Amino acid sequence: MWRAIASNALTMLIVAVFLMGGVIIWGQNEYRAEGPLSEAICLRVPSGSNMSRVSADLEGQGAIKNGMIFRLGADYTEKTGQLKAGAFLIPAGATMEEIVDIVTRGGASTCGTEIVYRIGVTRSLLEVRELDPATNQFTETVEFNPAEAEAPAEYTAVREDPNTRFRISVAEGVTSWQIVDSLKRFDVMTGEVAEVPAEGMLAPDSYEVSDGADRGELLARMEAAQEALLIGSWEARAAGIPIATPEEALILASIIEKETGVAEERGIVASVFVNRLHRGMRLQTDPTVIYGITKGQGVLGRGLRQSELRAETPYNTYVIPGLPPTPIANPGRASLEAAVNPPETDYLYFVADGTGGHAFARTLEEHNENVAKWRRIEAERANQ
Repeated sequence: MWRAIASNALTMLIVAVFLMGGVIIWGQNEYRAEGPLSEAICLRVPSGSNMSRVSADLEGQGAIKNGMIFRLGADYTEKTGQLKAGAFLIPAGATMEEIVDIVTRGGASTCGTEIVYRIGVTRSLLEVRELDPATNQFTETVEFNPAEAEAPAEYTAVREDPNTRFRISVAEGVTSWQIVDSLKRFDVMTGEVAEVPAEGMLAPDSYEVSDGADRGELLARMEAAQEALLIGSWEARAAGIPIATPEEALILASIIEKETGVAEERGIVASVFVNRLHRGMRLQTDPTVIYGITKGQGVLGRGLRQSELRAETPYNTYVIPGLPPTPIANPGRASLEAAVNPPETDYLYFVADGTGGHAFARTLEEHNENVAKWRRIEAERANQ
């Protein structure tokens, strides 16, 4: 009798083990299977939330079928405690495994309402935009220059919404003074800036910030990012370039940045300056002269005078040999890389070509012909 009971118990245990194994396999398959979403959604995870609330929200929006499997999967992969607050784009068909990764990996939020402060060379703009998850495209709703206009009501309403995200986008070629001056006008940020950071040492990029973020801490982030870029580009520099130090590379990169806004031209512009440095020719570049006049505090707003082009100043590269004493703006990664790894060309001159780019020349004769063409274009535009 006891032998029969033991045999039956063992059989039931084996069946239970097989059933449990089947359930686990089924759960794993469900966790990794394509999800039910037919189009992308924006999932908001407020600060202090947990996986239970997130799974309930996902079930309510039709992104997952089984909240318990979602939570068990997050627990099993030890990601439950890594949940991040933010607004996250959940793509159509996302698996539960993919969604857990999205809400725990960290980094910038990927959707929702966003205020972007664009710090540009000629002006700065505050922009409110909303991401449409279905198209993954942003739609601008409000835009204004805080230096010229009061904040509209639409901006204020979004500004006070706790779900709004904030981003600062710094363009290549802005000066350190311009960045600091613009940050003072962004009411999301706090803290005084005691000193403008060294010219060239703030990395142009997009930075996500929180409400009440400290200006000084953001500038420190930008300095650390630029230092890393400078070190990386310097270590990968080409042999034989006429640049002796990382500081000189930063100066040359800033000049390249100010000379062209066409990405494809950066390398060729760099080659012109490197060729001139090799030959002991003066760089003869207007942006350095302008920086000597403005000190980077805004734009000149007019053409250069002949007296300014002849004046012997530390930044007048029509007069001084070699590089100016400091950078003249904050260059981006591409200009840094171009400065230390320029392509091999025999160009020595360039001038605007009327399309936004430049015409390059090997000889002074070719250059003078290009200059004449540019002057005819200028004259025709002035007569229109």
